[in-house]
Amino acid sequence: MLPAFFDQDMTSLGEWCLSQGLPRRVSVQLASWVYGKGVIDPAAMTDLAIRTRELIGENMQFAQGFIDREQHASDETRKLLINWPESVSETSSESSSDTTDSSSLTLLNNTPRARQTECVMIPADNRRTACVSSQVGCPVGCRFCASGIGGLEGNLTTGRIVEQVWHLSRLSGVQRISHVVFMGMGEPLANFNAVTRAIRTLHADWGFAISARRITISTVGLPAAIRRLCTFELPVTLALSLHAPNDDLRRQIIPWAEYATIAELLDACDEWFAKTGREITLEYILLGGFNDQREHAEELATLSRRLRANINLIRFNEVKGMPFSRPSSEHVHEFQEVLRARGANVHIRASRGRDIAAACGQLRHETAAARTDISR
Repeated sequence: MLPAFFDQDMTSLGEWCLSQGLPRRVSVQLASWVYGKGVIDPAAMTDLAIRTRELIGENMQFAQGFIDREQHASDETRKLLINWPESVSETSSESSSDTTDSSSLTLLNNTPRARQTECVMIPADNRRTACVSSQVGCPVGCRFCASGIGGLEGNLTTGRIVEQVWHLSRLSGVQRISHVVFMGMGEPLANFNAVTRAIRTLHADWGFAISARRITISTVGLPAAIRRLCTFELPVTLALSLHAPNDDLRRQIIPWAEYATIAELLDACDEWFAKTGREITLEYILLGGFNDQREHAEELATLSRRLRANINLIRFNEVKGMPFSRPSSEHVHEFQEVLRARGANVHIRASRGRDIAAACGQLRHETAAARTDISR
């Protein structure tokens, strides 16, 4: 198996060059071509000698995945379905988490076959945001989210996370990805090592040079992993997918809520704020008639005041077969006003890409037979 370019940092890439009899400086040229110019064909890297280009092409793998399908939404959001080769295991120790949460000890399916993930490019004013996946499928199984249908098939490696951003950056008219959100398929903190290594590449001057504060990790809540993230050297943004203001309600929609209470999550978030000085965003999907009543808003306001957290309200995006409804805009604004009256800093997040099933909670791994099962 050839080494994958997107799995490398500058140290390992330099060492690989030396192992091939090439000067270390070639690693800098390679990074410039791939990340700076978007070129992954060694034959087109014209400042390298012809024999060097041939050697690199024979001994280094660049893009591992191929784009199975590209979709365009009416609001200019774009979604890619990427196929990853069956010959590589996504469950390697390189990409696993060593946190001690019981909820992260999920048995992965190692059956060799093609694996698919979706990622999304969201345009807004001068922003170009990449929403990327960290796993194939999802182990959490939230009752309102398509990503967990079928469970977890495996972790994505560092390179396959980075490669999603590269593919999105090469879409016509994008020019440069300015923000990255780990809000696609999977629980990022259950794939801690691969995700944090990918973030280093996204942030590095030789990589995508994206400010760490413009990179958001969204988690359903693994207290041990949140505490571990407190020691991560880059000042990323953390978002907690809360979705219910009390444990009884939360356990009905998030199976992993059995492993950690809201109080335990808030303790970990308190530690995050104490050690990093950075506020947390609470994400809250409004499910019509379930968690969107006035008393729920009042409970949520109390939680947000404790954390000094911002709140993002998200209207449920329809997924076929799921027993929830999308609340009206009027009702969402009423919920927001209850929060604001109690001093909460709260925003309503627009649903982008709903007409191509690219909005929050709609991403999933597809097969030709399953495509018609996704709500449009």
